[in-house]
Amino acid sequence: MTILALEFSSERRSVALARDGIVLSEAVEQTGGRATNALGLIESALATAGLSRDEIEVIAVGLGPGSYTGIRAAIAVAQGWQLARGVKLLGISSVEAIAAQAQVKNILGTMNVVIDAQRGEFYLATWEVTGTALREISPLKIASQAEIEALRTGSGICVGPEAEKELFPTAALIAVRAAQRSNFLARENLEPIYLRETTFVKATPVGH
Repeated sequence: MTILALEFSSERRSVALARDGIVLSEAVEQTGGRATNALGLIESALATAGLSRDEIEVIAVGLGPGSYTGIRAAIAVAQGWQLARGVKLLGISSVEAIAAQAQVKNILGTMNVVIDAQRGEFYLATWEVTGTALREISPLKIASQAEIEALRTGSGICVGPEAEKELFPTAALIAVRAAQRSNFLARENLEPIYLRETTFVKATPVGH
């Protein structure tokens, strides 16, 4: 199974290609909060792997939480690709990808995955990471600045894009995790992991 993975939930955005769980290539861009050159990253990863678009069978997307704009951009690419080429779609938690990154870097034990949620709040989940397994202990929630500071001064390990042990979710690990899944989604069911209600403000009509 040839997988194209997209991970745009942090400022370090990446695209990877894998076949049968083996990563063939990865293209990475540090955006600094700017828009992502998604198609450029995809073309770079394809060229490095020596693959064509027609060979992609599955697109796996890091669903966050994190940059809502980045995640939405990745989902839009995946949905459009499925519409045009009929590929299968998978969604993978970016928190899981961070826990997997800790495992790769041999950061083992009970750890708090911390991701900036803006508004002075953070996304927080607790995982047990061993050399051979990942296990979620406490599910994802919104935590206050005070809660995160208490964790930082305690004995627990904090990992994540903004944590002391800086770890980013990567498309390569999204691809590896996706190779173990078969819970494919219809494109309308591919949604960001977002714990707040999404609100939209209607613009005031011109002239009023």
